[in-house]
Amino acid sequence: MWEMSFMNAQIALDIRAANAVDDRPVSRNFVEFKNVYKSYGENLVVMNGMTLDMRADDRLVIIGPSGSGKSSLLRCMMGLEGIQGGEIGFQGKRYIHSAARGQPSRIDRKMQRQIGMVFQHYTLFPHLSVLGNLVLAPVKVGGLSKAEATERARMYLARLGLESKLNAYPSQLSGGQKQRVAIARALMLEPKLMLFDEVTSALDPEMVVEVQNVMLQLAEQKMAMIIVTHDMHFARDIATRVVFCANGSIVEEGPPIQLFKQPKEARTREFLEKVLHLD
Repeated sequence: MWEMSFMNAQIALDIRAANAVDDRPVSRNFVEFKNVYKSYGENLVVMNGMTLDMRADDRLVIIGPSGSGKSSLLRCMMGLEGIQGGEIGFQGKRYIHSAARGQPSRIDRKMQRQIGMVFQHYTLFPHLSVLGNLVLAPVKVGGLSKAEATERARMYLARLGLESKLNAYPSQLSGGQKQRVAIARALMLEPKLMLFDEVTSALDPEMVVEVQNVMLQLAEQKMAMIIVTHDMHFARDIATRVVFCANGSIVEEGPPIQLFKQPKEARTREFLEKVLHLD
């Protein structure tokens, strides 16, 4: 366990060092939010004309106070909720766009299958074993045979240190194990992009490390990720870019070393002073 923690601490240092010298061109079109508007009813606007983009090798971390639109951004990217204005692009193509007033937004379902999402509360099916949870989507949606899906499930569980839990049920797992199973399930369709919505906020401190280590390993493998988190230290370690949101708008974005050390906007600094106790 100590060796594993040391290894992942080193990965975090390597990733942070690489981020500090990131001088790649700013052109991006892997994910694009173009003037996206989302509201709940008439009075609660959670995305107020958001415009955002990222590269295929980015790890975009979104921070901000509660109610700033962070989780809504992820849920719209996953196609779980519609948008009322603007459009979302994925891999250089139109993915989601708003329709006529009162009509649901339109989504490319084939592209949607190339995105995986992990939620705060696991969302595992309690009546299915770990294996059952992992093979369901690849067989029903991905076109794999049961044997192919089982082989893939074994591979991901082995990578995440859960091979002994293949036949266990969610009720028999710790919180950290449940969240690692949820990550394995999201990887089963071999997505091009992973979304993480506050995946450690409901875990005990020791279990937080388990899940963060898995995410650091994915970062080392160059998986594109959009991560919503309140853990500023983890955000600094894993991000290539950090986006600060407030009141449904993007206030500031930049490399972690710049945004955390020298934020340009007063609202960003006010937020960081509260959560990091800056002088």
